Amino acid sequence: MILSPVWLPATLIAGAVQSWRTAIQQRLRATLSVNAAGLVRYLYGFPVAVLLLSGYALARHAVLPGLSPAFWGYAVTGGICQIFGTNLLIMAFGFRNFVVGTAYSKTEAVQGALLSAWLLQEGLTPLVWAGIGCGVIGVIILSTGGRRLGPAALLREIVQPAALCGLGAGLGFALTSIFIRSATRTLATPDLPLRALVTLVATMLAQAILQGSYVALREPAQLRAVAATWRTSAQVGVLAAVGSAGWFTGFATAPVALVRTVGQIEVIFTLLFGRFYLKEALGRSEAAGLVLVAIGVVLAVAGA
Repeated sequence: MILSPVWLPATLIAGAVQSWRTAIQQRLRATLSVNAAGLVRYLYGFPVAVLLLSGYALARHAVLPGLSPAFWGYAVTGGICQIFGTNLLIMAFGFRNFVVGTAYSKTEAVQGALLSAWLLQEGLTPLVWAGIGCGVIGVIILSTGGRRLGPAALLREIVQPAALCGLGAGLGFALTSIFIRSATRTLATPDLPLRALVTLVATMLAQAILQGSYVALREPAQLRAVAATWRTSAQVGVLAAVGSAGWFTGFATAPVALVRTVGQIEVIFTLLFGRFYLKEALGRSEAAGLVLVAIGVVLAVAGA
């Protein structure tokens, strides 16, 4: 598998920045609705995405590619999937803590692997599949708190609201990956990071319009709250744009499943933010889950 060298640092940066953004976004839930907390990601992130694209294009003297109807179809659909994934993740935090909600959403790695194999015909090496499996086991340990659960108890754990929201978020993010990768493939330029940034700007524009319109029509009072929390919301927007730039660059330069598997490194950063930023207690089971997630990431990189 021959890959552009940019995919790995882009993915690692995305995982670190996303966990930081999610931690801050979690705090916004005290004053904003689910949809308003999701909106700040796109509303405040879009100008930053434009700056990232403009800076890159000027530095590289790049010419922006044309945008076809197929591109807009993939980008908008990917953006909608990301909106649903983000909203479900925020809802999961309301049922359980920050770390557990994020852990369930990290099933996006295996969901993305299966979907990309089916829809994009992306093949993976046995070592990458081993990394995916190792990471999923680590996520299960994190989500169950290390408890030994029988089949019936595990099933009850999976169908409780936080798990369903987290799993749904994982599916939303996995589908986002598929559609964003498809969108980048329609752009007629060999510059892969440029493809990613163009797709990022188009997607965040669509997301700001769609979710902004929904909040304006259904929750107009929340728009004032979004404006009133601009200091915190702006931080979410900056981190969302930078993180998404990393994810989109990863999707443009490497198979979806590989990017999502390495992106599980976010769980490690999530635990650190949960412990030191949100003051959530951590136990020995989290350490075991962390080790397995880290091993999964190493196996995936080695098998790439």
